[in-house]
Amino acid sequence: MKTSLRVALAFAAVLALSGCQKTADAAFGQKVRAYLLEHPEVIEEAVQKLQEKKVADAANIAKAGLVKYRKALEQDSRDFVVNPNGKITVVEFFDYRCGYCKSSAPEIVKIIQDNPDVRFVFKEFPIFGGESNLAAKVALTSAGKAKGLALYQTFMAEKALDEAAIDRHLAAAGIDPAQAKAAGESAAVSKQISDTHELAQALGIEGTPAFIVGDRLVPGADMPALHAAIAAAKAGDVKAGD
Repeated sequence: MKTSLRVALAFAAVLALSGCQKTADAAFGQKVRAYLLEHPEVIEEAVQKLQEKKVADAANIAKAGLVKYRKALEQDSRDFVVNPNGKITVVEFFDYRCGYCKSSAPEIVKIIQDNPDVRFVFKEFPIFGGESNLAAKVALTSAGKAKGLALYQTFMAEKALDEAAIDRHLAAAGIDPAQAKAAGESAAVSKQISDTHELAQALGIEGTPAFIVGDRLVPGADMPALHAAIAAAKAGDVKAGD
């Protein structure tokens, strides 16, 4: 029996058994039920097809959003940027207390160091509250941006990033912790973080890390996928800024 017919039968069975198809032929319903009892894998197949469709639909929505919000993603002058003259742009949404962000951070730094033609935009996206907000705020101050990559590395390397650790890393970078925390409470910093959350919501980004290369969204710490997206961009398959 063809897949489409099997899935159709499964759907009809669900409707019949749920009482939604009150006028369904009883005999047909019994036949469908019998078939499903003999072939329970059909239900799994139908669910899988539905999941695949949801993933495809989400990807299409995300792609449209990446085009619509490209300027906000790649050209927000408030963001910390490494290799500003790079031809390819990679954007990362991250949280300093995110375990997956921490595990991928060394590879991100390596990508930056090995690829001077890759422009890297850091989007402070604190989703865990507390010290995540504090770390993002101090990193977005003028002093924090001046030490951007160094703070990114030290904050990410800290297993338990509490306020004491943040103060310690700020001081080690030559930044006065008290001044940085005061500056981080400015309306401008708060608005930047709020804008990033709104941008993430518009793109359907709910977790960290999330990477964007051109019109490709790479969710999670999938470094092979990120490398592949960058390679494709360099090959001309994805053109940042188009």
